[in-house]
Amino acid sequence: MENNIKNFGVGLQLYTIRDAMSGDPLGSLKKVSDLGFKYLELAGYSDGLFYGYAPAEFRKIADDLGMEVISSHAMVEISGKTSDITKKMAEAHSELGVRYCIQPWVFEEERTTLDSYKKMAAAWNQAGLIMNEYQIQFGYHNHNFEFDLIEGEIPYYDILLKELDNDLVTMELDLFWAVKGGQNPIEMFRKYPGRFQLFHLKDMFTQETPFFTPDTSDFAPVGAGLLNFKDILASKETAGFKYMFVEQDSTKDGKPFDSIRSSISNLTTKILL
Repeated sequence: MENNIKNFGVGLQLYTIRDAMSGDPLGSLKKVSDLGFKYLELAGYSDGLFYGYAPAEFRKIADDLGMEVISSHAMVEISGKTSDITKKMAEAHSELGVRYCIQPWVFEEERTTLDSYKKMAAAWNQAGLIMNEYQIQFGYHNHNFEFDLIEGEIPYYDILLKELDNDLVTMELDLFWAVKGGQNPIEMFRKYPGRFQLFHLKDMFTQETPFFTPDTSDFAPVGAGLLNFKDILASKETAGFKYMFVEQDSTKDGKPFDSIRSSISNLTTKILL
């Protein structure tokens, strides 16, 4: 049955089980594989290592468990003098064998003006160029703050999607955060076709008035909340979709493995059929 579930090609963003990965990475990855996840997106890069393992070591661990490391979240500094750091990051990710390296976050002080977003776009285009030399696609993972008005414009659309080079930087669309920011993912795909190669799947229990600070505990397992993933995924070709990753930032009961079990069960028995 496990192999059949893996045929659905569901990935997991390991930030979801970050505490478990910190304490017992090997045992945690075995649980993830046993649940039927095929693909991994990492959130544990530091100074050339992944969760403390050399790239080739971590790759073998995943391979031996029947999983593939597709993507990794790793911060590229926006402040400049980053090319050597980014090149080292690219070398490590190349050895790991990933297809994507994703900028996961922007510090609050770096997202206060339109000019700050323009600097981001320039820095990420440069990072994308470096990653491209190693056959890695760079990308950006959103929250909800990018959809707030700044100086009369919406940075996600008016700066990032306009100024990021589509060949060098793809968008990893976090469906939860986009909806919390008042966006309709299907309309986004229609307006910007081909820009969204990766999806983050997480659900929400409540429909809230759009807000733009990443402060909420309204995270639900995929298929346990309000988002219509069937409709969203029906438009995946328009989006340019390649891979999906379950991610749940936190759980109400502190049991992330129960949540990811629910997510992959709902995906493979109801949503992806």
